[in-house]
Amino acid sequence: MTHSELLNPQHHSRTRSDEDIDLSGCRLLVVEDDYFVAQELCNALRQHGATVIGPAPNASRAHQLMRDGLPTCALLDINLNGDFAFDLARALRAKRVPIVFATGYDEEFLPADLRGTPCLLKPVDFNALARAIRASGEGR
Repeated sequence: MTHSELLNPQHHSRTRSDEDIDLSGCRLLVVEDDYFVAQELCNALRQHGATVIGPAPNASRAHQLMRDGLPTCALLDINLNGDFAFDLARALRAKRVPIVFATGYDEEFLPADLRGTPCLLKPVDFNALARAIRASGEGR
């Protein structure tokens, strides 16, 4: 599988159904350790109007990026070069920042306190990602 296939190209290319996806006003923190996956994800989000914070390859960089302001939602890969993003997810939750996991792990891998968090499997369906981002904002 190529890096660009991880953002499911069937759903990434602009089609009539996703032209209506408007993420304007969303400040999205992207935490992904794979450079190519991060770039594909950020480009797709920007094409739909989102302001992207990052990408951050690890939790430390994510915390640095948030010094300039909190995101409206965070997209996290679970495995960041061997370190799990669970502590970062908990810190974001404590600040009332909604989280969406975009990962190779399924929801069963999540610790009990993080279950119920939207968990999208790679390759990420962009329409599903946009719906999860929108839904996360409705719960705030």
